Amino acid sequence: MTLQENSCTRVLVADAHPLLLRGVQHLLRHEPDLSIIGEAISGAQALRLASDLQPDIAILDVALPGLHGSEIRQRLAERAAGTRVIILSGTEEPICAQRALAAGVCGYVLKRSAPETLLHAIRAVRTGGLYLDPTIAGQLVPAGGPPATRTSGIDGFSASLTNREREVIRLIALGFTNKEIAGKLGITAKSIETYRTRASEKLDIRTRAKIVQYAMAQGWFRTESGSSVPEA
Repeated sequence: MTLQENSCTRVLVADAHPLLLRGVQHLLRHEPDLSIIGEAISGAQALRLASDLQPDIAILDVALPGLHGSEIRQRLAERAAGTRVIILSGTEEPICAQRALAAGVCGYVLKRSAPETLLHAIRAVRTGGLYLDPTIAGQLVPAGGPPATRTSGIDGFSASLTNREREVIRLIALGFTNKEIAGKLGITAKSIETYRTRASEKLDIRTRAKIVQYAMAQGWFRTESGSSVPEA
C-alpha cells in the first residue's frame, strides 16, 4: 500500500553527525506534508525508535554506529516492516547503491547532493517508488540492452519478455517512477503499470527489490568504466 501524496508522511531521521542531522531536520520541517517524529544518532537508537514509532519513512546514515550497510533494511524489517528506508551516503560507488536497493532499501541519496534531492527521494518512496541519486544513476548505463535469448528468471525458470517489458523493468530497477518512465517512453503511467505487471507475472518477481536483483543478475547494467555491477 502506498501513501497518499496529500497525507502527512511520518519520518524518522538518523545520522551519526549532528551537523548533518540538524540540516536534514531543518529541511524537512519546512515541508508541510512531512513530519519528523523521531531523531537518532546510533543504530540501536534508530531501531528502538522505529519499533516504537513505526514511521512511514526512515532516513538513515549508511554508517550508523552499530548498524551498517546491508544490515539496515533487514534489521529494521524485523521491527517496523511497513517502514521504507532511504539511505544517506557519502559513497558514490554504484555497486553500493545497487546492493542497498537489492537488499530492500527504497532510496539512496548522496550527502553531497542538493537538499531538493532528498525531498524528491522522500516523495518518490512514499508513493511506492524507488529513488536513486542522479549522480549514481548517471554512472549506470544500459549494457547494450538485455538479449532476447537470456530469459532465465531469478528462480531459474524461463520467461520471454517483450522489448517494452524489458525496458520498463530496466528503468524501474534504475529507480525511476512510473510517471518518469512514462515521460521517457512517451506512453501513459497506466501503460507502464500494465507492462510492469505482465513482466512481474512472467518472471514471478513481485517486489522492487527482486526487480533490481533480476536486472543485476541479467547483466543489464554496467558502470561507465565498463565493469558489470555484480549481484548483491
